[in-house]
Amino acid sequence: MTVDQLPGRVREFANYLNGLLARLDQGGGWCAVFWQRDPDGMQACLGGREVPPWDVVAALLQDLATVYGAEAAAREAEQARRLHADALAAYDTRPGAREDLGDRLDVTLREQRYAAERLAQLGRALDSAHSREEAEVLHVDLAWARDDHERAAARCAELRARMDRLEHRAAPAGRPQGETLAATPEPVPAPDPAPDPAPDPLPAPAPAPAKQRKRRRGSARFAGLAEDEAVPAAVPQAPEVAEPAAATGRRTPRGARFAGAVEAPAPPEPVPAESDEESGRAVAAAAERLQRLRAEGRTGEAHALLAEVAHWPAARFPLLADALQRAGLGADWATLLWEAASLPPAPLVAAADALTAAGRTEDGRQILRQGVVRPAPEIGAAVLALDEAGRHREARALLDTYVQVRTPEEAAHSAEPDPQRLVPLLLRSAQQISDQRHWDLLHALRVAGLAS
Repeated sequence: MTVDQLPGRVREFANYLNGLLARLDQGGGWCAVFWQRDPDGMQACLGGREVPPWDVVAALLQDLATVYGAEAAAREAEQARRLHADALAAYDTRPGAREDLGDRLDVTLREQRYAAERLAQLGRALDSAHSREEAEVLHVDLAWARDDHERAAARCAELRARMDRLEHRAAPAGRPQGETLAATPEPVPAPDPAPDPAPDPLPAPAPAPAKQRKRRRGSARFAGLAEDEAVPAAVPQAPEVAEPAAATGRRTPRGARFAGAVEAPAPPEPVPAESDEESGRAVAAAAERLQRLRAEGRTGEAHALLAEVAHWPAARFPLLADALQRAGLGADWATLLWEAASLPPAPLVAAADALTAAGRTEDGRQILRQGVVRPAPEIGAAVLALDEAGRHREARALLDTYVQVRTPEEAAHSAEPDPQRLVPLLLRSAQQISDQRHWDLLHALRVAGLAS
């Protein structure tokens, strides 16, 4: 695609980005880092084939601040914000944009989870460091892991906001807003606010990277950074949003968004009965620890704790909601709901049931809506696995929500793993919504060659 063939707003931003880079030292600062890590991606952004993530733009503006000053860079950021938001809106009108965003979100969630686990591992290693030199190395790795995690969390928020806009745009007239993928608070654990189309002042510029050292793993900032790639040792604060990194050869993450979704769910292991008092103590301790981490600015460790808590027994979720909100951690409750949405189907439905039973009906619906933001074939495979395991109610709850919040065309693709078994289940769920939805889905299944 040439620049002349681009939508006007994408072309305008590509021209702006070329002008911005022309004013920078291509061999220094973050500009040099981006060229080193992903030259093809940079060329695609400059040519308008991709709209760069806001994180990259903000980092380049930090480079600009080192030359022209923070005040000039802040003024520049207002124009950059506006052009970037307009370009994203135009870029997301492409055919297949909704599916592409869903795929990118899957990858970014994996990066976020990996970074959270890495933070926890490095924190434990730092506690047992045997020398000052070893501690210094671990502090650098911790800074990079924290940077990766905060950027991944912000990327998830941006991608979800873009997906929500597409869902609302595609919703039929008269359809209740609650039946679309709900717009939720953007759970960005970094102290900066989540991206917003409105102009935003540029964060205070951080020192540009200079000293080089070997890093053991790729960064979430750009795709394809090989292991042992040279990267800067000094880590600036994350500006805001980065683009999803490409899938790498890292170990398989947990969660039904990924490979585990297509495997038959293992029989649940016996869990010792837990008293209300024991649940209450565990929840209170977690809320107290989370509040302390937030107060100390340890955002990465705080999110690692939330990722761990998301795997707790379903009965604790209503208690967690109350405890976090009493502690003034409502944003962390929103983050926890997003983490819970990546659970395998059976515990996902159990958590939704527990919240609904406790009177938190909208929270229960929300994690189900968020939980079905996965590739269509994965949903179909998960429904089949639940059905084969005899968990028919969970399978139906998952499928009912999926058919409700996704377009008929997307829902039709979920029948691909086994059309003979899944098509009747899909049509039954659609009929529960309306005759029109049933007809639309049947038509989409026929067009896809999955039904006669």
